[in-house]
Amino acid sequence: MAIFAMGWQKPDNVAGSSAPAIMVGLFVATGGLLFGYDTGTINGILAMKSFKDHFSTGYVDGNGQPGIYPKESALIVAMLSAGTAIGALLSAPLGDYYGRRRSLIGAIGIFVIGAILQVCAHNIALLVAGRTVAGVGVGIVSVLVPLYQSEMAPKWIRGTLVCTYQLSITMGLLAAAVVNILTYKLNSAAAYRVPMGLQLTWACVLALGLTVLPETPRYLIKRGDKDAAALSLSRLRRLDITHPALVEELAEIEANHQYEMTLGPDSYKDILFGEPHLGRRTFTGCCLQMLQQLTGVNFIMYYGTTFFNNAGVGNPFKITLIMQVINAASTIPGLFVVESWGRRRLLMVGAIGMAICQLLIAAFAAASGSNNLSAQNKVLITFVGIYIFFFSASWGPVVWVVTSEIYPLKVRAKSMSISTASNWLLNFGIAYGTPYMQTNSAASNETSIDLGSKVFFVWGAFCIVAVGFVWCMVYETSKISLEQIDEMYERVDHAWHSRRFEPSWSFQEMRDFGFSDSGIPPTQQQQQHQPQHQPQVELQQSQSRTSNASTSQTDTGGSNNTAASQDDKLVASLGNIDLSGETAGRFWATICLELSRYQRRS
Repeated sequence: MAIFAMGWQKPDNVAGSSAPAIMVGLFVATGGLLFGYDTGTINGILAMKSFKDHFSTGYVDGNGQPGIYPKESALIVAMLSAGTAIGALLSAPLGDYYGRRRSLIGAIGIFVIGAILQVCAHNIALLVAGRTVAGVGVGIVSVLVPLYQSEMAPKWIRGTLVCTYQLSITMGLLAAAVVNILTYKLNSAAAYRVPMGLQLTWACVLALGLTVLPETPRYLIKRGDKDAAALSLSRLRRLDITHPALVEELAEIEANHQYEMTLGPDSYKDILFGEPHLGRRTFTGCCLQMLQQLTGVNFIMYYGTTFFNNAGVGNPFKITLIMQVINAASTIPGLFVVESWGRRRLLMVGAIGMAICQLLIAAFAAASGSNNLSAQNKVLITFVGIYIFFFSASWGPVVWVVTSEIYPLKVRAKSMSISTASNWLLNFGIAYGTPYMQTNSAASNETSIDLGSKVFFVWGAFCIVAVGFVWCMVYETSKISLEQIDEMYERVDHAWHSRRFEPSWSFQEMRDFGFSDSGIPPTQQQQQHQPQHQPQVELQQSQSRTSNASTSQTDTGGSNNTAASQDDKLVASLGNIDLSGETAGRFWATICLELSRYQRRS
């Protein structure tokens, strides 16, 4: 399979096949194309002459040509983000009630309606309405795609699969840049309507594909449908529903969910005050999503063509295309190292790299003033390209990974919707405010400032803040299951200690033995019942039950005595076998299960 050829390999101790889950995850990730392509098209469309001619309401730019007022361009761009914030908030009740898969299909339908309105628009009001409706669909997709991926992916490839959502966003941006450069010279409405209309193509393909994909097993467990969850997990792992590895994984998911529910309800209040440390997790997710926007990336993605044009860069459409190629290609290194480096290290390295690039651009522009514009443009293009590399390899994909992992199943949809909505609210603020930061107030007759390249001082400062935030608040979630993340938040007090975390118990034991019902780790005495000792405990219990059964049934007939005697002999014959590790756990579990079944039949 192609993904293995790229350098990932399934661990030897993972049963079944991960190929179905990987293929499903990659297909669902293409939902990012919807947002990426829509963002990329409006970036170029705002700079198209035919668009300005048809939609201008009287504004004349510095060259005496028709243009769009800053407040109008701000609305056109930002209302998509306003719609996405609404969609992100709607995603939780929809995803919890109708399921992840069916809600995704509905979200794509909403996006299609918005895209049709945009294509048919003949004035700014209808165009803004279409972008708002499309934004609602994009907002739902932006929550449910990473959620769907994280809930169905094997833990060894989970981070990489969620990263492919950001890769799809970058591919959408690149595709939009290619289409824009092919159509911007047209003098008719086709120059902007063709790019708008093409976004319907993949939306329809994605909706049709989702109709045959399985629902996530974790959502089905949350709904109490264990049989459907077993079938879903069987499809994703390519294992029989009776296979011990599949039974064990499903039992751990179910036990974890039952444990979570003992700590509190799955309400919106619980995402702030619930245990273990749900308020800290929600705060972490919201701040990560906001800081992703405050790195300034959508300043380039939304207004890059206009910005490069105002900076005097030759052929801004080609420069934008080059930036989108860098954006898409740079996401791939992040896919390789997100598991080996971990989430924390990759986020900190990315933030440091972005801060250096942005501060260099701003400092050079401030030092040069209006002199030597040619050198300023070379510095601008070079370091914006390097900045995009650092963003695309780190903060672009990894933020979605972290926010899809850190929440428990009972409130995962709600917490993700709140954190993603905070992303879109900041996205709206940046999209709406940027025209006022980059427009000459004398030309527009509106209150605005022309910061030019000095705007990178703002974004660079937030990147420095991001480094400190990751160090203090972001826990390392690579190489552990979603269920084990709950245990990590219980046991690890500080984020910088999280890389040393090693899971020590299973939630099946918490359910079966009653440990840690209040979120407190087992005592030293209780540790005797941890996974490495569980088979012996079960064996002793089985032996005790067998002995009691033989004693109580002495006078009831020889068949029961014979059955008990056979149980005793079987247990005695196994007593001296010395096994350890994962194989031993499966061996003892199978033996105990068979003993139990044999007793029931007898």
